[in-house]
Amino acid sequence: MIRYYLYAIATFTLAYGPAVLAVAASGGEGHHGEGGGEHGGGSHGGGTHLPNLIGVVFGNDSVAGHWVNIIYAFGVAGLLSIGAVMAYRKRSMIPGPYQNFVEMLVEGMYNFIYSILGKDAKRYVPFLGSLFFYILAMNWIGMVPLGHSPSTSLNITASLALIVFIYAQYTGISRLGIGGYLHHMAGSPSDVVSWAMVPLLFPLHVIGELAKPFSLALRLFGNITGEDTLIAVFIMLGISLLAFSPVGIPLHIPFYFLGLLLSTIQALVFTLLSTIYILMMLPHEEHH
Repeated sequence: MIRYYLYAIATFTLAYGPAVLAVAASGGEGHHGEGGGEHGGGSHGGGTHLPNLIGVVFGNDSVAGHWVNIIYAFGVAGLLSIGAVMAYRKRSMIPGPYQNFVEMLVEGMYNFIYSILGKDAKRYVPFLGSLFFYILAMNWIGMVPLGHSPSTSLNITASLALIVFIYAQYTGISRLGIGGYLHHMAGSPSDVVSWAMVPLLFPLHVIGELAKPFSLALRLFGNITGEDTLIAVFIMLGISLLAFSPVGIPLHIPFYFLGLLLSTIQALVFTLLSTIYILMMLPHEEHH
């Protein structure tokens, strides 16, 4: 409810007035990505997005407004880094509430990854755990007043997917060796028939590997963009119903909680698939 009224007042102050719904929609398109599209480098896609702090302070057409996704992405990374440093510096044998909370998050993530990777979990938890909490924080920051979710930019989600792709290939080469990696990409042939199928299976495996980052990037981008757009539309609709005042009808409340759940699920799905991609590159005998 507080979030709604803060957005309502901010929107009213920016002189959206009776045409707030139309202005918001054009604002999402006119500056090419203030809400997630390509301030950071690409096309927005025409979604409706709420005002964010960068746009309010510097303007949507400013240099800062153009790079809003990058700014928020680095801001989220900075906040997470500060939180991690604080937890590490103030660690003690008798943990306080904050250390307990951080340890609970880390332990939960470790148990989740261990259930998939087994004894290799410890090696990959730093990467996969950081990936999960980073994506989750980027998704959630779009749910706070004047916040913006970098996950609504295809450039950001594609960058994360590309990192996962490179890391998975590096894992395969480092753990299997060049020969073992190529053998894996050929379908791990072991008899005459399977070797005869190599000319067919090898290109298919390569195409499958290349398709994985596209799948990761588009899934996260599409779901978070749709979630933010839905909430923005209902907030603007609630305000436009009482356009003569900065107080409208909070029509978005049910979708807000749905958005929080969806944001969490999408961060978990991205991490789960990344974990599976890494698992597929590990020596098979280690996971029988």
